[in-house]
Amino acid sequence: MTKILLVEDDKSIIANLTEFLRTEGFSVQHANGQKAALEMVDEEAFDLVLLDISLSDGNGFAVCSAIKADYQIPVIFLTASGDEYSTVTGFNLGADDYIAKPFRPRELVSRIKNVLRLTGNTGTTLQLGNVLVDTVRGVATKNGEDLFLSALEYRLLLVFINNRGAVLSRTQLLEAIWNIAGEYVNDNTLTVYIKRLREKIEDDPQNPAVIKTVRGLGYKVDV
Repeated sequence: MTKILLVEDDKSIIANLTEFLRTEGFSVQHANGQKAALEMVDEEAFDLVLLDISLSDGNGFAVCSAIKADYQIPVIFLTASGDEYSTVTGFNLGADDYIAKPFRPRELVSRIKNVLRLTGNTGTTLQLGNVLVDTVRGVATKNGEDLFLSALEYRLLLVFINNRGAVLSRTQLLEAIWNIAGEYVNDNTLTVYIKRLREKIEDDPQNPAVIKTVRGLGYKVDV
């Protein structure tokens, strides 16, 4: 799973972006300042850094400079500073991309995947039973065969994978799909999507062993 370090000091952005990226199949940790960010990079291996310029201590330019001096980690600047000076400075320090706030979450994911592809950091495979998900290519396979999941089926699968072991209520699933898909999904539609997903990933959809129903509570996967 791709590990992303989000260096940002806005709590609402941290919460919303972390939830969205995790649902998209990324592992996300965050730091709110220069000192914490560099300590985390020293201690753990990250595949990519999302970096704001304005931080609670220090600044993003210094963080980028330090990361690029010692590590081969892609950096995407994520900031409200969209002026030419900030953009040029970021790229001169070795940043791999630059996206100004406000941004569209799907565009950010696309830019992340593009940077990972260009830098060769594409080893991002998730597994659920005998189903493998390549989160960079957005492809799910079972026993080597493409499952040809629709966009909502794919995102629903990622929600289950990233909440492995937890019971998810129908309300939680509806909220997750709504936030990601940006379109209306009602309770009946959710039932249809779960049925379709089971038909594609389960060996016996009538007796599901992967997406299990927890009566009165919701659904759970723990394989």
